[in-house]
Amino acid sequence: MDENEISYIVRGAIFKVYNTLGPGLLESVYEAALKYELAKAGLQVAAQVPIPVVYDEIKLDLGFRLDLFVNDKVIIEIKSVEILAPVHYKQLLTYLKITDTKLGLLVNFNTDNITTGIARIVNNL
Repeated sequence: MDENEISYIVRGAIFKVYNTLGPGLLESVYEAALKYELAKAGLQVAAQVPIPVVYDEIKLDLGFRLDLFVNDKVIIEIKSVEILAPVHYKQLLTYLKITDTKLGLLVNFNTDNITTGIARIVNNL
């Protein structure tokens, strides 16, 4: 299954979670519900995946974590904020680069329209 096929399934799961729970909850609630829906759809989902950061050939002891990593191909970064800031997009792009991953989805569940709350970020490896 390629990134686009995974992304299609993920988007469907995002809509289901949003339509069931609505906006305004904590990110951890959406993360758990989305992980459940994706696993139910037959995808492999890892939550809170540590990201090793290497600088000048040394591994830095830092606490960066991916919210969800689907089939080792798509990163999902979950937010529940009033407005996505430019730093949120940059954060996901950096995660994509560090992990050498091609596609990420930035999802803000705190919105009146979930369609506008999903951003697709591509790492041009």
